Amino acid sequence: MSFASEIILFIFGLAIGSFLNVVALRYDGDHFVFSSRLIGGRSHCPHCQNTLQWFELIPVISFVIQGARCRNCKARIGWQYPAVELLSGIIFAAVPFRLTFISALVAQPTLFLWFSALWIFAFEMLLLIAYIDILLNIIPDELNLALGAVGIIVTILAAQSLGAMNLSFLAPYSIIFGLQSNVWMSHLIGALFGGAFFGGLVAITRGRGMGIGDIKLAVPLGLLFGWPDILVITMLAFIIGGILGLALISSHKKSMKSTLPFGPFIVLGTAIVFFAGSGLFTWYFHMLGL
Repeated sequence: MSFASEIILFIFGLAIGSFLNVVALRYDGDHFVFSSRLIGGRSHCPHCQNTLQWFELIPVISFVIQGARCRNCKARIGWQYPAVELLSGIIFAAVPFRLTFISALVAQPTLFLWFSALWIFAFEMLLLIAYIDILLNIIPDELNLALGAVGIIVTILAAQSLGAMNLSFLAPYSIIFGLQSNVWMSHLIGALFGGAFFGGLVAITRGRGMGIGDIKLAVPLGLLFGWPDILVITMLAFIIGGILGLALISSHKKSMKSTLPFGPFIVLGTAIVFFAGSGLFTWYFHMLGL
């Protein structure tokens, strides 16, 4: 991919990120996440309710120029606005770039474009899931269904175009975990593992240690990534969540009885596997001297 195309994708991603801010901040948990009743209408300052002009809505740039404050009432604007916009821009530029390292996709330009679009969409949905879960401790069912639909399409395309090749982002290290004989089997096992593992945790803890929403996320995510990627995603999510939880308890910002939304940790583990899964295993085995 050319540098110019990467810049164009990044800028377009910034605009989509601005839209995701609107969706997440207006979502109330009772309506369809993309309901026109929620996301329709002009944007306004959440403090003074002043309707924002077009030049106040330029992703990232308006935030910087205005010094992170509303132009009308001078109230501070939250850092989540440019953060989500930047993350969305990075998704649009980085996902296709990551896929260029998969030779089987690069050899088929049409397939590469399809996979790029599908994975960009998947990560935009994951970004929105993490955002809403942080705000409301809710993972909307419609976003999980969208991920599941992408998982089905990705599996079909992989089975038809890549043959017996299992498109794991752990690259050669995926063979360590076995069950690599069939693309459909890999993705089906991934979905079953996600549902069984998180469902088991919910049953064991009676819903106190894990929410139903996490099960609903793990199943389509397992279908999308397949086995063994979903296993590594799960491990990373618990490691990252455990480290952050201990840090918050040590700093007295949380107690042992406090809860944290787990969706963002799953999303972070997903991003690590997609962008650096193979490299992570290379580093790990190098640390072990293997």
